[in-house]
Amino acid sequence: MKKKFAYSAFTALILLLCLIPSLGMLLPKQDGPAGGNQALSRAPSLRDAEGNWNPNYLSQIQDYAGDNFHLRQEMITAWSALNAKGLQSSITEDVVLGTDGWLYFADTLPDYVGLDPMTDREIFAAARNLALISEYCEEQGARFLFTVAPNKNSLYWANMPELTLPSARQPRDAKRLAEALAEQGVDYLDCFSLFRGQEEVLYFKTDSHWNGKGAALAADAVNKALGRSSGYFDGPFTQEEVHKGDLYDMLYPAGDGLEADQVYGGELAIEYDVPIRSAENLTIMTHGGGEGSLVMFRDSFGNNLYPYLADSFDAALFSRSMPYRLDLVSQREADCVAAELVERNLRYLIQNVPVMPAPCRGTESPEGFTVYGSGVRFDAEPSEDLPGYALVTGPSALAGQEFPEAMTDSPALVLASDGNYYEAFLLEDGAAGLYLPEGVQPLGIAYRSPKAPGL
Repeated sequence: MKKKFAYSAFTALILLLCLIPSLGMLLPKQDGPAGGNQALSRAPSLRDAEGNWNPNYLSQIQDYAGDNFHLRQEMITAWSALNAKGLQSSITEDVVLGTDGWLYFADTLPDYVGLDPMTDREIFAAARNLALISEYCEEQGARFLFTVAPNKNSLYWANMPELTLPSARQPRDAKRLAEALAEQGVDYLDCFSLFRGQEEVLYFKTDSHWNGKGAALAADAVNKALGRSSGYFDGPFTQEEVHKGDLYDMLYPAGDGLEADQVYGGELAIEYDVPIRSAENLTIMTHGGGEGSLVMFRDSFGNNLYPYLADSFDAALFSRSMPYRLDLVSQREADCVAAELVERNLRYLIQNVPVMPAPCRGTESPEGFTVYGSGVRFDAEPSEDLPGYALVTGPSALAGQEFPEAMTDSPALVLASDGNYYEAFLLEDGAAGLYLPEGVQPLGIAYRSPKAPGL
């Protein structure tokens, strides 16, 4: 009898433990971060905004329960710690476990091991696109600068796992792009050499980004490249355990581990034109203690970078928009335009059409170019960002054929119904895109003929 009671009690205990995640959902909901970059499902409604029955309610309630059961984050954190310490493995494919507590972002592995490098055509396309941006900025009276934020394991690879070996292929995409930018005459800031020239580690161990002092180093270099001067890197800095790494947060969403950051102790004169919720805001507009106006396109590496540059200029706008809103350059009467992009995302440069009028190259048929009209189709839609213009995109330049090797370094010129040739941005898979005045139709596309002289 006692044995039977013990079995029953044990079974009841197991069932009770299994019910805790579900029953706990009845407790008052406490808002908190999901952990990492994850967005948790929200509780669905039986009816939509118009009062109709929600046909997806059952599947949505299943997603909601899976994302919000009681103690979910704590269970994930415990399971992740068990795997990391016991098996030296990561429970999320987004995080690579390094040695000595180092964490790396898995999206940087293709660059690190040399998988799927950009083709010569893609490198040329990215460089040519930046050259068009630089040309437009100069026409607006602004100086343009482009820089690449290095992947962490491109600078600090000593703690990468031994099973993941760095590529012997040289040069890497960022290096190839830098060389192409020099050929195109685009001002480029080499942050790889900049950071490798420093003895101290300027990236976080449990985060994919540079720390506060690393951002100060980059800010001084940006200012110098734009013909200005600053000394943020000279400090003063204090080391404070205040930073929760993004990679740590992905692994341990309920964890409270903090990493030391180099906190700038100097005074930054920054006023926000519009209050912001965080450094992740899509747009940040500031007034600072310097002179001139800046428009900067940035990604998450700009979170630590923008306060220094905001202090350096009288007026600044920092945008995370993609595609780049070049129309803001004239609106803001910018003196300087900068674009910062992390190494792992260089293909973004050939995936989006920057918001700016296409440069007109005149009515004369370009020497050494062949115009393709038959079989080439374009899509066009009016632009909300650029009034009076339409975004025109085309498929493969040769109606589905691949580029001959001789056309690797050819720009794309669109012949339009107004008799002008307009240069287009070069996109993936041989496509092209540009903003044409409304009412102007694309008729064909021209590429440099094989073995023809350059422009």
